[in-house]
Amino acid sequence: MFSYLLKNLSILKKFLLINLIFFTIIGLLTFIYLKNVQPNLIKKKSSNHIKIINNTIENLDRLEIKFNEEDIRKFLFSTRFIFQSLDRVIFFNNEFNLVGDTDTLDLDPRSFSSRLDIIELEILNEEKTKKITEEKNINIGTDNLVSLKDILFNYAGSKKFGIPHTFTQQEFNNFKLTTIRNVFSEDKNIGYIAITENANDVIAAINERKTFVIRTAFAVGIVILIFSYVLNRYFLKPIENLVNYINKIKNKDNKKINIDNLKIRNDELGLLSKSLDDMTLELQKRISHAENFSTDLVHEIRNPLASLKSASEILNDTKEAGERLKLINILSHDVQRIERLITDYSQILKDEVALSKERFKQIDLIPIIQSVVDDYNNIHHAKGGIKIICKYEEKNNYIINGIENRVEQIIANLLDNAISFSKVNQKIEVKVTKNFNNQVQINITDEGPGFKERDTNRVFNRFYSNRPDKFGQHSGLGLNIVKNLVELHKASITASNRMDKNGANLEILFPKA
Repeated sequence: MFSYLLKNLSILKKFLLINLIFFTIIGLLTFIYLKNVQPNLIKKKSSNHIKIINNTIENLDRLEIKFNEEDIRKFLFSTRFIFQSLDRVIFFNNEFNLVGDTDTLDLDPRSFSSRLDIIELEILNEEKTKKITEEKNINIGTDNLVSLKDILFNYAGSKKFGIPHTFTQQEFNNFKLTTIRNVFSEDKNIGYIAITENANDVIAAINERKTFVIRTAFAVGIVILIFSYVLNRYFLKPIENLVNYINKIKNKDNKKINIDNLKIRNDELGLLSKSLDDMTLELQKRISHAENFSTDLVHEIRNPLASLKSASEILNDTKEAGERLKLINILSHDVQRIERLITDYSQILKDEVALSKERFKQIDLIPIIQSVVDDYNNIHHAKGGIKIICKYEEKNNYIINGIENRVEQIIANLLDNAISFSKVNQKIEVKVTKNFNNQVQINITDEGPGFKERDTNRVFNRFYSNRPDKFGQHSGLGLNIVKNLVELHKASITASNRMDKNGANLEILFPKA
């Protein structure tokens, strides 16, 4: 039940509920502790009283002191050092008559030096009397004063007779602790001894603990409230905003939720907000990219499909061999075009999945570029007479942060593009340099016709239309793939015509490692 309740509460309510439970448990334990403090302190003082009474009885028995005023007075003078730490010690005979009181003796500076008959009157003429319980500890308030004579009388007739008996009494601003016990001699009771001590220190100790507990509880309560406010204001509310932001995206809600104030934070919530916002923007970008790509792909496939349909319809009605061969070539070209589009589109999707798993590291460009150039030279130089040259200064190092197989793909796609525009015995040059900012720069130049468009950046668009005759072997996605991979490496790529001769120049600029 409790776990179910917690499950359906907010973090703040869970925090407050758990704190309330612990606070209640601690409060109950503290209450039990405070309730047991006074009895324990009284018991400690009572034990001291009992010890003194037992020692006094032993001395009375050893010295054969009789319970009369004269003998007790002599005894008190001769053994006054025993009682100097106590407020008052009173002796009664078996008829409950007062026979000795330390307050009538000059035992120490605290003594009142009162006359014996006055003390007796104080005890026997108290205004209010209450029935004394038979419990060992009797608590008597200021308004319930009980005469010591009545207490002795009740004690003599109770089951506690023969056992030390302690009770407390609150008189105005004084808290007094009294212990009484009867005295046996030769197996008969001869009198009673009562020790009274001012126990205000017990009340002071209890009040001090209560004050400490109240102050601590108040301080803890204030701390919990402040912490709850800070937790709610600076942590739970921002998390709630992030949850609403995510739900808005999930439910495709057009309602705007601003988390810019969270992104400027320098703590973990700020980093989470930035990451979440970047992830959302990237997701939206990918969705938009996929939608646009799908639209472009459908458009690109529709053209060769229309050509296929027309050529196939005409083919059935054409009898001439030359015309039929021409139509068959058109069909073959369009099928090849569609196949290449689907293959490249599938490869782009695979690359996007692979890119999310690949990690950047420091790589040297020269071995990678040289390997790709050597492979292409072995294929195209022998086949079409096209020569690819790689130039760089050996004294420099060309280190970048990147993904090795993706850099290979960039160089390969650019060489494919340059070869498609090159003729037999023409050269393609791959030049690697460092600029004044210590950035690595790659220039790939060919000797083809160059770019006809004024805005050469259009060549990086998907399905770029200015293609050579043999472009059925290509999908029009090569340079667009290159641009995406270059941007993945935080680099830039530009296209331009050569200044010294005919041909195109594609330049990639990588940031410093």
